[in-house]
Amino acid sequence: YHRPKTYEMLKTIKKDSPISVQLLGTEPSTMLDAAQKILTFTKVSSLDINSACPAKKVIKKGAGAALLNNPAQLGKIIKKLSSKLKIPVSVKLRTGFYKKNIQDCVKTAKICQDNGASVIFIHGRTMSEGYSGDIDYESIRAVKNALSIPVIASGNIFNVVLAKKMFDQTGSDGILVARGAMGNPWIFKEIKNYLETGKIPKPQSLAAKKKALKEHLGLIEKYKNIPASCKTGFMAKVMMWYLKGVPNATRLREEICRVKSYKELLKILSCNRLKT
Repeated sequence: YHRPKTYEMLKTIKKDSPISVQLLGTEPSTMLDAAQKILTFTKVSSLDINSACPAKKVIKKGAGAALLNNPAQLGKIIKKLSSKLKIPVSVKLRTGFYKKNIQDCVKTAKICQDNGASVIFIHGRTMSEGYSGDIDYESIRAVKNALSIPVIASGNIFNVVLAKKMFDQTGSDGILVARGAMGNPWIFKEIKNYLETGKIPKPQSLAAKKKALKEHLGLIEKYKNIPASCKTGFMAKVMMWYLKGVPNATRLREEICRVKSYKELLKILSCNRLKT
């Protein structure tokens, strides 16, 4: 966590508030040291312990979702951070490691709460399921019913209907949108409006998508401090997120993936082939 790349990710602007930083690790003292260094670098509102990441390189180190197999160690991490820091400490969980077990899921969540966790975020799949398969609403509801702290549910929230379904099926205090926001920054406002009015939002126009995408690419160009080739590749990926479902976008996919500069991407974005 001492690498310059890590601190690059912590850069924020004044409008970014509240901010929570997520930590991966296994040793309480090391994670506390990392948390304290973060707090000297940037102002954050809370810290989140990631015990949900299914990435193989993370699991091999015993971190991320591997902590679901070692809830006692997870409890020690939470207790260390929550007792030494003056900001809330939350925890991100999954419903299990290899297979669904509601009893174990609730037990782990209670350990988190008992050791000082202020909020539980829970993804409705096991580690082995990754990001595929159905959402386990039952386990999330069981955790919600067993705890006194807020429980925030996540998984497959790609539109307003699925957002409401998550609330209805789990009784959660809130929801966490992740992949559903990729190329769709409007989803948060759309969910809020739908929950208040019941009205299904109209699809974003191509003009609105292009305007937002152009702004997004400009922010990447300005703020993302990585080698030019990597930056262009990342921009191309972001561009495909926004253009998913847009007529002619599929034909432009290969061209987008071959670009070598920010200017080339802007040229494609303004071309006549990209239209409704």
